[in-house]
Amino acid sequence: MDVSALLTSVGINIGLCILYFTLYSILRKQPSNVDVYAPRLLAEGKLKQRSHFNLDRLLPSPGWVRTAWQPSEEELLSSSGLDVVVFMRIFIFSLRVFSFAGIIGIFVLLPVNCLGDQLEDVDYSDFSSNSLDLFSISNVKNGSKMLWIHFSAVYVVTVFVCCLLYYEYRYISSKRIAYFYSSKPQPHQFTILVRNIPVSAGSSVSDSVDSFFSECYPSTYLSNVVVRRTKKLQSLIKDAKKLYKRLVHLQSEPTQKKFQRDCCFGLFGRKVDLVDHYEKKLEDLEENVRLERSEVSSQGEEIRAAFVSFKSRYSAAAALHLQQSVNPTLWVTEQAPEPHDVYWPFFSSSFIRRWIYKLVVIVACTLLTIVFIIPVVIVQGLTNLAQLEVWFPFLKGILAIKFVSQVITGYLPSLILQLFLKIVPPIMKFLSSIQGYISNSKIGKSACNKVLWFTIWNIFFANVLSGSVLNQISIFLDPKTIPAKLAVAVPAQFLNVYAPKYETGGKFWPIVHNSTIFSLVLMHAIALGIFTLKKLPLATDLIVPLPVLTLLFNEYCRKRFLPIFIAYPAECLTKKDREDQDDDTMNEFFDKLAIAYKDPSLFPFQHSASTESHSSPLLSSAEV
Repeated sequence: MDVSALLTSVGINIGLCILYFTLYSILRKQPSNVDVYAPRLLAEGKLKQRSHFNLDRLLPSPGWVRTAWQPSEEELLSSSGLDVVVFMRIFIFSLRVFSFAGIIGIFVLLPVNCLGDQLEDVDYSDFSSNSLDLFSISNVKNGSKMLWIHFSAVYVVTVFVCCLLYYEYRYISSKRIAYFYSSKPQPHQFTILVRNIPVSAGSSVSDSVDSFFSECYPSTYLSNVVVRRTKKLQSLIKDAKKLYKRLVHLQSEPTQKKFQRDCCFGLFGRKVDLVDHYEKKLEDLEENVRLERSEVSSQGEEIRAAFVSFKSRYSAAAALHLQQSVNPTLWVTEQAPEPHDVYWPFFSSSFIRRWIYKLVVIVACTLLTIVFIIPVVIVQGLTNLAQLEVWFPFLKGILAIKFVSQVITGYLPSLILQLFLKIVPPIMKFLSSIQGYISNSKIGKSACNKVLWFTIWNIFFANVLSGSVLNQISIFLDPKTIPAKLAVAVPAQFLNVYAPKYETGGKFWPIVHNSTIFSLVLMHAIALGIFTLKKLPLATDLIVPLPVLTLLFNEYCRKRFLPIFIAYPAECLTKKDREDQDDDTMNEFFDKLAIAYKDPSLFPFQHSASTESHSSPLLSSAEV
């Protein structure tokens, strides 16, 4: 790729950014779009829809950018929770890293590379026709003393990023503890999930749990909620909700078609009143729900798992970390997620089924990674004009047009790659959902890790190496040459909307920390290969301690900060429990805790035959 292709890509992306900013600025002002751009404010009654015409609606304005950065961390913390604050810290952390590295790269390393003549001199008279290789370290002469500037940059960037990581880890850890102290009592702080519950003949799961925990924790055990098989019941309620929404929509739109023929997709037969039809169908669903609920309530539909609640956080933590039985496969405990965070379909699967699903997920992720190499190779080919002409000789005439070739080699590859990448997160989230996690947050974290490693392999390794694969397939025959190949190849590729459903207390930050450490070590491996190729043995030797020191720093952070993200220390739990002893509302909280982990599909379900008033819902449940 030459400079002109890169500049064309940059120009197209800047133009699209301006277009999107303009459209967002205009569309967000339209009254009809309030429920799209500010649904949370609308639901909380903090924003009223305005119908009168205003010329300002049709003019773009950048004020929303300033407004978006105005809320302080305290405001975000009080309105959206710690996870949102951590997300903003991740965003700011990334900006700091890329800004620092960008300044060094542009103002220090780029001039050094341009002054080199290993490949050829930079032609400033026809700047846009130069190859991008001329601006990389590839253009610095082998053994040149100028390479020590690159060596210094590796150390400086590593030290800067590690200092930033330490500061962020310490800061977010302190925020997590402070958030815990300031929070009101939460059900998941007093509750654990117990699986593989042994049940004697003639006894129920609930009876076994009561008997066991009353004996082992006589003064602190509170109650339990047994998990039941409700997959069919959940499906019925889901269908009823869809039908209810369809009925409300039908009644709220005066122009909506109210009649339909009952044969051949509504083309023939007698006319049917859709409102009456949907109401009768909804009544039938309600009856099916009643029957299914009575069946689910039977002892035979119990799963040998239960949410067990205690009277103090410390007791719940003690029960969580102690082995409950002589047989470690029985009475297995794990931390309960927030009630709204529970992923209920998980409990409907047997142990064998979950184990098989885990194997299926591993195989599926591996196959997806391998298959995705195909579009990556195609994209890599698009960046090489000569290679593209070999693949598609009939395009030679079109590719001879300079602007077309610039768009194809500069912008089209990244566009195609991004389009393919759009399908990856939903696939990874689905695979994580069948892997056996008990909460939506764990599913999200697992999907994040899958997408991260998928991106590292396919977008970095495969994309960088695919250009060499097409011409030098022997790279995979000698793994020792990979760092050297990377060294050559890399210098050549560059509050208003969401209401949180659950809170993890910033548990996503360790993912960012680990991925950053991995990136640093990968940079060291590439630098090792570069200085070996550039015949600077002393620099190669001096780089070796850097990944070792980075990993030691990571190990220190794991020992110092990671435990806080796994569980709260006893010091914090006992202090918070003592504060609650003087709280008069704790009795009311314990009453609610007894049903906090009841399956939402088992809550009251009501159907109103009269749908004249939209303020009287047909359905009423914990999830509506």
